[in-house]
Amino acid sequence: MALTRLLPRPNSRARTDRGPALARVIAFANQKGGVAKTTTTLNLGVALVEKGLRVLAIDLDPQGNLTMSQGWNPDEIDRSHELDVGVASIDLAGAELALSSMIGRERALEKALLPVREAYDYILIDTPPSLGLLTINAFVAANGVIVPVQCEYLSLRGLVQLENTLAMIRENLNPEVEIEGILATMFDKRLLHSREAVDILKENFGDLVLNTRIRKTVRFAEAPVKGQSVLKYDPTGEAASMYRDLAKEVLNGASARQHA
Repeated sequence: MALTRLLPRPNSRARTDRGPALARVIAFANQKGGVAKTTTTLNLGVALVEKGLRVLAIDLDPQGNLTMSQGWNPDEIDRSHELDVGVASIDLAGAELALSSMIGRERALEKALLPVREAYDYILIDTPPSLGLLTINAFVAANGVIVPVQCEYLSLRGLVQLENTLAMIRENLNPEVEIEGILATMFDKRLLHSREAVDILKENFGDLVLNTRIRKTVRFAEAPVKGQSVLKYDPTGEAASMYRDLAKEVLNGASARQHA
């Protein structure tokens, strides 16, 4: 599987005195579908672009939802719109089978990203709703993982399995990767159920739970129809504001790591 086909050409980028600055790679993962992984990958990426950062979003899901959210046919590649996107197509559906016979199959994406990591500040990876080989590739390539979690009890159970998978990745393939944030999505502050779900997250995961809550709004369904992020579709609305808040939180976390 030539994962390099997914990637746009890198732009030039200044080097630091300590060598080339490399993008921070963040995977968005949850084996449960419908938790706003794609929405978060796209809109956080656009919010970071608004702050002047260079962002590449990788659509690693064979369904190609991130690609289609920018208004593209999944069979088209190497496109840039609100941000650079490494697009997906149905060909990815056979990737796990193709990769399974390769030596170093877990590192295919990591190797594919090497030529472009100097060109970006952030690379955001939208993973499939599973813990299969494509998602494992994302974990091996990533510095950290953000886990969008729908605010209901059943959605919380998968976090244990996800953390067990990451523990195996740290032990065998990428000692650096860890959960750097758990993002509560589809939050409805009017519902006790939503508030209790966030409380359970905090009790179990403490400071890993991000302060930003992604609340339900029809704008998240409307924007992809126009091939736009919510920040472009409704730039002054609540949905855009939530992802700008998330971008600030991600950048503050990056700054804290640099000074730790």
